[in-house]
Amino acid sequence: MGPLRLDLTVRRRSFDVALALALERETVALVGPSGAGKSTVLRAVAGLVQARGRVSAAGETWLDSEHGVDLAPERRSVGMVFQEYALFPHLSVRRNVEFGRKGQAGLLERLGLAALADAKPRELSGGERQRVALARALAPDPAVLLLDEPLAALDAHTRAEIRGELLLLLRDGERPTLVVSHDFEDAATLATRVGVLVEGRLRQLGSPAELVASPGDPFVASLTGANVLRGRARATITGLTELELPTGELIRSTDRAEGDAVAIVYPWEVTLSRTEPDDSAQNHIGGIVASLVPVGPAVASFKATATRLLSQSGDDYPPKPPSL
Repeated sequence: MGPLRLDLTVRRRSFDVALALALERETVALVGPSGAGKSTVLRAVAGLVQARGRVSAAGETWLDSEHGVDLAPERRSVGMVFQEYALFPHLSVRRNVEFGRKGQAGLLERLGLAALADAKPRELSGGERQRVALARALAPDPAVLLLDEPLAALDAHTRAEIRGELLLLLRDGERPTLVVSHDFEDAATLATRVGVLVEGRLRQLGSPAELVASPGDPFVASLTGANVLRGRARATITGLTELELPTGELIRSTDRAEGDAVAIVYPWEVTLSRTEPDDSAQNHIGGIVASLVPVGPAVASFKATATRLLSQSGDDYPPKPPSL
């Protein structure tokens, strides 16, 4: 399969969605708040909404508004999994998948659906319906795969299971795949690159590790799971920068900043101690444990270094995350 290249604009009532992106045989995820235009991008690539600009895949032009090219959805080699899965309730699993292309017994086997081939969608669990939708999207061997919130409707256990299965499937690198998600963990697991979309514009694009290590603004940082602490920064004679929080406490960093700034602190950078720690950490903050919330075992997917400072931007959309 060839690359997917898009440079398109979709007019919306509140704002235009404009995105330029090139995908090789890789998975790219778009994350952002609800209503940012993520699903609109997928629908524009698939030809389901009117767009201007250019879209090409596998050497074929699907959209070129300047030259009057706009292929109908059925003429675009796209496999799409919708948020609601959009399965035909009156058809069996086998016939739902064969709607994409007949003779897909191997695909049913690959996705663990062979034993359910004669079942109807109402007889399936959420995870099984998701597999059927994915099998139907892959059945015609599309040039491009589009996944719209593929894990959003699943419970926590099934979500983790299907996320692992999707990762193995997408690692094959058979085609460009564009995934939409509101969850950074899902996006970071599935994609080699993640783009943050806010009000129809791309805020930042990079690998998951790059977004964690160097978020472009406070919103990107909070989206990746950071605690965002706001305050006033000033340089010190020691060469460190001190950030004074509204509570009066100070956070120190090797980053340079002056005036309004934020500190980016990830949960795995924090160590709790009942006594004053005897270590080389720059920041020791006292406090009272008000409550404990059991969340079970957790695994951190990323590593980060010292506390980072970001200059405070005047653009605070979406609203400021709470100080933590």
